[in-house]
Amino acid sequence: MKPEKNESSSTDFIRTIIAEDLRNNKNDGRLATRFPPEPNGFLHIGHAKSICLNFGIALENPAGVCHMRFDDTNPCKEEDAYVQAILEDVRWLGFDWGKNLFYASNYFDQLYDYAVELIKIGKAYVCDLKADEMRLFRGTLTEPGKDSPFRNRSVEENLDFFTRMRDGELAEGSHILRAKIDMASPNLNMRDPAIYRILKAHHHRTGDKWCIYPMYDFAHCLSDSIEKITHSLCTLEFADHRPLYDWFLDTLKVTHPQQIEFARLNLDFTVVSKRKLRQLVDEKMVWGWDDPRMLTLSGLRRRGYTPASIRNFCKTIGIGKRENRIDMGVLENSVRDDLNEIAPRVMGVLQPLKVIIDNYPEDQEEELEIANHPKKSEMGTRKIPFSREIYIEQDDFMEDPPKKFFRLGPGREVRLRNAYFITCTEIIKDKDGRVTELHCTYDPLTKGGSAPDGRKVKGTLHWVSARHALETEIRLYDRLFSVENPEADKEKDFKDFLNPDSLIKLTGCRVEPGLAELQPGRQVQFERQGYFCLDSVDSKPEKPVFNRIVTLRDTWAKLKKKK
Repeated sequence: MKPEKNESSSTDFIRTIIAEDLRNNKNDGRLATRFPPEPNGFLHIGHAKSICLNFGIALENPAGVCHMRFDDTNPCKEEDAYVQAILEDVRWLGFDWGKNLFYASNYFDQLYDYAVELIKIGKAYVCDLKADEMRLFRGTLTEPGKDSPFRNRSVEENLDFFTRMRDGELAEGSHILRAKIDMASPNLNMRDPAIYRILKAHHHRTGDKWCIYPMYDFAHCLSDSIEKITHSLCTLEFADHRPLYDWFLDTLKVTHPQQIEFARLNLDFTVVSKRKLRQLVDEKMVWGWDDPRMLTLSGLRRRGYTPASIRNFCKTIGIGKRENRIDMGVLENSVRDDLNEIAPRVMGVLQPLKVIIDNYPEDQEEELEIANHPKKSEMGTRKIPFSREIYIEQDDFMEDPPKKFFRLGPGREVRLRNAYFITCTEIIKDKDGRVTELHCTYDPLTKGGSAPDGRKVKGTLHWVSARHALETEIRLYDRLFSVENPEADKEKDFKDFLNPDSLIKLTGCRVEPGLAELQPGRQVQFERQGYFCLDSVDSKPEKPVFNRIVTLRDTWAKLKKKK
């Protein structure tokens, strides 16, 4: 399913540029964007911004098309498993590339021919400098570089060496092919960058056909050109690479897409660097790429985020030219808003306290009909069992309640959601003084939650029937890092700021028995608690596991306000 066209549209400087190009019939009225990930990890929330931008612009324009392309030029780090995971993420987010699925590896023969052409016109040469020597020759931001001693090799000599590189005659690291541009350029990217290196590695698509592979900057712009992309949209860190992008295309006299840069997504309390996320995975600091604390798309999906909530988040933050940081609350509010509309309401008790209703017949039980959503009658109703013994939350009882505590206490009357009024008459404690059980009475005339005599109660509690409730594990997730910007302190490792309370596991929780039929990945609202999702990996019919997606309110905003 594709998102609605008006869902992703908004006004920003990129859309303004494209609209003007289409009005002027630039590119013969064509519009082609692309989303070009490297298959060396899983997509994260930052990629979602690019996906929504590139696919969204194509959706908004009748002439638009968006290519799904993998820039798979580094076989040492890439795997087909990453390819499949990325395709799944893009589909889940709601976008469809149709027939337009491409790989840079499709073009390896053509890219090789382009490299040969650069050699023939004197714009590329094979260099024998080792990596550390190249760094010395490259210069600095304030000092120009020095020409490689191999820069002036003849065309014939360069062609011979490049052929030998291709044929596997030369060792890894012994030679590279470099563009011949300007070692004195103020832009370090233009100081004779490498465009081919020797890598005797198995490629996930081409196998062992190649032992030389193009560098990203070389393959990326030419892949755009081969596919006749009109607008190559990328994040701001590629602005310094644009002169090189243009140089390759102009020098080879091929189709020249327009590169436009926009600000990447920087989100508080997380990192959006694939390299750093991989570090967390490799060092076992999280369960994997789909850990619900990770802001990878697979992690967000497992936690219970919806595609619509992420698309709406990307629309809300917009597209700009300047780097800034986005409050995590914006993302959390997006999923709250979406789930508020679509998630059925149920009751779940996270920290159960048993309540025995002494005047309710021991052998009696009944079914109460409850609406699945308070404002959406079309979502129907469900029946839940009620019996003499129920569970309520431990936090919903206080032995010596303060004035503004309106829940259950000795002698107090409260409402059980959609059931009856109950009054606490006795407290049972263990030898350590901990409350283990309450005894109450109920008013049978208050069925449904209101009293015929008109008396009011201020507290309404959620509950489940002890005899029928489903026992479950509930995982309370919080932000992965304890500080807004874990990368800000350059003297410390970003992992030093991992939040020790990012996961709390609760066992022995009780939920409505009807949730035994819930499918993995489905979201519900536990009334008064938050939004939850049945875990798609660890949950089993005999041992359900629920993930908390988000609380009902932004508790972090409250903490910040207090501070």
